[in-house]
Amino acid sequence: MQIYEELKARGLIAQVTDEEKVRDLINNGKATFYIGFDPTADSLHVGHFMALLLMKRLQMAGNKPIALLGGGTGMIGDPSGKSDMRKVLTKETIDHNIACFRKQMARFIDFSDGKAIMVNNADWILDLNYIEVLREVGPYFSVNNMLRAECYKQRMENGLSFLEFNYMILQSYDFYKLYMDYGCNLQFGGDDQWSNMLFGRELIRKKLGLEEKDAKAQAMTITLLLNSEGKKMGKTVSGAVWLDPEKTSPYDFYQYWRNVDDADVLKCIRMLTFLPLEEIDAMDKWEGSQLNKAKEILAFELTKLVHGEEEALKAQQTAKALFSGAADAENMPCTKLEDADFTDGRIDILAVLTKTGIAKSRSEARKLCEQNGVSVNDVKVTDTYTSYSKDELASSPIIVKKGKKIFHKVEA
Repeated sequence: MQIYEELKARGLIAQVTDEEKVRDLINNGKATFYIGFDPTADSLHVGHFMALLLMKRLQMAGNKPIALLGGGTGMIGDPSGKSDMRKVLTKETIDHNIACFRKQMARFIDFSDGKAIMVNNADWILDLNYIEVLREVGPYFSVNNMLRAECYKQRMENGLSFLEFNYMILQSYDFYKLYMDYGCNLQFGGDDQWSNMLFGRELIRKKLGLEEKDAKAQAMTITLLLNSEGKKMGKTVSGAVWLDPEKTSPYDFYQYWRNVDDADVLKCIRMLTFLPLEEIDAMDKWEGSQLNKAKEILAFELTKLVHGEEEALKAQQTAKALFSGAADAENMPCTKLEDADFTDGRIDILAVLTKTGIAKSRSEARKLCEQNGVSVNDVKVTDTYTSYSKDELASSPIIVKKGKKIFHKVEA
């Protein structure tokens, strides 16, 4: 099976501009393609992970990836899928985040010997002046068509700032610039990016004076879980699922995938792992307790991809030990409380739950306790005034459990 057909069989392809041209490009290793990553945090997260896996698959099939870091577009913010305007980041913050992205991307993409390239759109966007953008790019964009785009329509009621309105123009210019400078002939993105990608393709076509049938650049969206079904995915108890082990531990990363819904596990295995399709097809018949085995396979394979086999094995062993009641907590996620976390030498259970990230707020923590969802050292804690002293936590850490699947060690 060739790579395009494999992507379809794995359920990854959502939309393409010209299927025959795209199939020919990637099946024959002729695609120089890009995916953009706006540096909105100091770590990549699960949504980026899915895109990086696609880049890895295509590179393995002989195609050339361009990882585009949004040092320029990150200063505006993409309104796609957002209900409110994103916080404006400083250039210093963006530069720091980009440095973090560079290190993490190298775990997935081979940048040696020109097999892939990494570029920062700040190199051309920040040098543009306002009049230049208006004259060189503006004439190719119909405001009427832009307002019909899904990424803008969903923001019209809540308010769309002029700042964000320009994002589509700059993303389109990125594709044009990459086409002209690097021969980039294919753009990939999540299925919420379709409008932006079509405008980029059109900009290239119109700037070159080509007919639609002669378009040299193509666009293709992938079905990312975070976009098409993701409102329910991509979050842990403490927020986003990060690829940085300091932000989401290998154990928490493993547990996130171990706890996906029964209805999603085989879809995730098909879309995200590199297991042979024949092996996955055989799992389609699995049901009941077999789905727990499928979840373990999913969790192990993805943790191995992100954190390496040793950490994946540790996470797997810790999870099994915890569920059997035989854990020594050595590899369990741990929060170490500082002096400032205590008031008069004590900390209450609600603060413990929020400090560990088990609850996002004291009100959520209170509700968990009142609904019998919290245990400390295997004893239910329903009294929200329960507290612990710094001395006792220093001498004997506690194991806090939410429900049956989330464990966390707390010490001072």
